[in-house]
Amino acid sequence: MIGLGSNLGDRAAWLRRGVDQISEFSEVSAVSGLLETAPQGGPAGQPAFLNAAVLVRDPRPLEVWLAQLLRIEASAGRVRDGRWGPRTLDLDLLWAGSRSVASAELTVPHPRLLERRFALEPLLELVPDAVEPATGTPYGPRLSQLLDQEATRLADAAAWCPAFPG
Repeated sequence: MIGLGSNLGDRAAWLRRGVDQISEFSEVSAVSGLLETAPQGGPAGQPAFLNAAVLVRDPRPLEVWLAQLLRIEASAGRVRDGRWGPRTLDLDLLWAGSRSVASAELTVPHPRLLERRFALEPLLELVPDAVEPATGTPYGPRLSQLLDQEATRLADAAAWCPAFPG
């Protein structure tokens, strides 16, 4: 599962571009609806984010995925200028079913997945029975603890990303 975010320029267009480029690398099984959320952390005064998630089924090592996602971000003009700053396109490996990785370069499931509604809600939309791979603990009940984080659903997948409806 790949999380997508953008808070610069035509945010929805950046997310569609991300989905298109991911689909060139692997089969996209589903795309979540579109959420608008306030930035968490980072510099004050930055614009709101659009967030979504993409489900892909691909057996390649997650490190290969990380390299590909970084290339896609760079092609979108992503500038890594400080942590949690504004960005044209942010792509995060959120969850990979039963697979997990913990290295200096990559941690999957994403280390803050269960703290962020903008990541967990789209994941659960696409995989409602998602569980923590190490423990088998369902993610679903955790979402109710994040509802104080504002998120506005703007569109279903078919409306914002018609080439890849959920």
